[in-house]
Amino acid sequence: MSDELKDRLQRLEDIQEIHQLFVDYGLCLDAGALDGYAELFADDGEVFLGPLGRAKGRDAIRELMAKSLEGRVGHSLHIISSPRVTLEGDRATSEVMWTVLSRNEKGMPGVDAIGRHRDELVRERGRWRFQKRKGYVDMPSALPES
Repeated sequence: MSDELKDRLQRLEDIQEIHQLFVDYGLCLDAGALDGYAELFADDGEVFLGPLGRAKGRDAIRELMAKSLEGRVGHSLHIISSPRVTLEGDRATSEVMWTVLSRNEKGMPGVDAIGRHRDELVRERGRWRFQKRKGYVDMPSALPES
């Protein structure tokens, strides 16, 4: 296999692994799998989630999310979409959209919020991880009354 072909294959594998990281992020949140969630971050990874808070390091990230999800596990569903990834060797940047759905008291689905994550990623011990993840809310679901 030529070096060019090896590089192209590695690029595709890297992008696929990063896309799976986005999906796993939502799945871990929805299931309340906080150990798995924290493992998605680099050893010294950081998360910035606006009013929910910020944390650095896996233990602090796990603790932040435990507080944020208290009593809410199983009540929402994250839909991850429109990933954009820019690779630079063992580092990458990305932006991905997210939508959070939940059920109202009648069991009907509704959109809680729509937003984006902007990320810095790093390959750590052969696996892609979030180095920094910043969350932004673009559209809360509560619309003004007309």
